[in-house]
Amino acid sequence: MLKIEHLTKSFATRNAVSDISLSIPQGQMVGIIGRSGAGKSTLLRMLNRLADPTSGSIYFENRDIAKLSGKALYEWRASCAMVFQQFNLVGRLDVLTNVLTGRLYHHGIMSSMLQMFSASERAFAIKALDRLGMAHTALQQADTLSGGQMQRVAIARALVQQPKILLADEPIASLDPLNAKIVMDALRTINREDGITVLANLHTLDTARTYCDRIIGLQDGVLVFDGPPEKLTLEMAREIYGAEAEEAFSEGMTSTALAGVPAKERLTERDLQRHSDMSMS
Repeated sequence: MLKIEHLTKSFATRNAVSDISLSIPQGQMVGIIGRSGAGKSTLLRMLNRLADPTSGSIYFENRDIAKLSGKALYEWRASCAMVFQQFNLVGRLDVLTNVLTGRLYHHGIMSSMLQMFSASERAFAIKALDRLGMAHTALQQADTLSGGQMQRVAIARALVQQPKILLADEPIASLDPLNAKIVMDALRTINREDGITVLANLHTLDTARTYCDRIIGLQDGVLVFDGPPEKLTLEMAREIYGAEAEEAFSEGMTSTALAGVPAKERLTERDLQRHSDMSMS
């Protein structure tokens, strides 16, 4: 159980996140929605402790994460993996080495830079890539990949951390519809098969409604909605998004809407491989 109590992050004269309290059971997939500047990214960064809360607590396994420092904080960041919108890969390194950097906590910076990884760790990284349909790119330089491929490599890197929680900050915002669907399918598969709690900031409502067990809505840093997808009515969406509500619900605007392909349908391995090959050509 991840328990958040009265979490607040203040900047100068305003609160980016204001007095949020939540309890998230292990294994739940949660979508966080809201307008740009609503506090979604700040919330995730506090959970991972990339940003320190101004006040409040974050409890996980009987520890207040907000009070951790030193080695204990480093350990927490290893068990609470983060996937970013901009991928954060090292372009000049090959894909496999990028994935293996997810083992930094277990090695330290120097041994990781010298690529002192065991055969079992390399096999584990290849397996993670294979789950994302990316094993065939293991020795390819990362900056030759497409955006969608980079995001799948970033997810594989998060997986080798063996996290208990996976945070995804706008993981599909910069992707085309097909790549967005592949990435969201991957996150949902990891959530269901591995039992890893997933919290994802998402910019369209239909994506959150399709993939998530629970949706959290933020408005100006305040929690204004918390419930299952079917409870997210158009009226509530207007409260969260204001004038943007109709666009947020539009099937034509969503990043996971594919022409003639319902969002809930999984791509076959052959489709995924063919798309990867086309992206490289």
